[in-house]
Amino acid sequence: MGTIGADGKTRCFGGQAGKEFYGDYHDNEWGVPVHDDRLLFENLVLEGAQAGLSWETVLRKRDGYRRAFHGFDIERCAKMADAELEALREDAGIIRNKLKIYSVRKNALVFLEMQKEFGSFDQWLWNHLDGPPPVNRPKSFADMAATSPVSDAISKSLKKRGMSFVGSTIIYAYMQAIGMADDHLAGCWKA
Repeated sequence: MGTIGADGKTRCFGGQAGKEFYGDYHDNEWGVPVHDDRLLFENLVLEGAQAGLSWETVLRKRDGYRRAFHGFDIERCAKMADAELEALREDAGIIRNKLKIYSVRKNALVFLEMQKEFGSFDQWLWNHLDGPPPVNRPKSFADMAATSPVSDAISKSLKKRGMSFVGSTIIYAYMQAIGMADDHLAGCWKA
């Protein structure tokens, strides 16, 4: 199952008229392995922002997040003052939830500590896989896993280190987004 885009391609999501940006994200980003720490941080922030919302909503605000959080420059995010974070609560370009906004700074501080400890966040993160990313071909989103033993372990470790908005379900969605799990639906042109 999936959606048929305006271009005739079957996708897991996106591509319909008015949602071409969503199809473009599906075709070019979702499930593609990411090893750049800045992009890994960006995806972590965006996945945390999604909690309780649709991914489409967050994706529509991605440019607003990039502007608000200095292009996801991790060091700059870690140094954001309370006043700057409070001002973002009035920014319609992002999700204005106070806890989500403040979590960006908190998670950036932990991210930087992990870079120092492991050489890169990428090194730490991808070492959770024993081999190549697992490939799953669910028939529908209802058949798709929401968590895995790997997302459980990553979530537990990040929470212990002090990050927030990193529950196992959020981390599994993160793993899908950054290519640590290949969950394109059966019938998707990317499968």
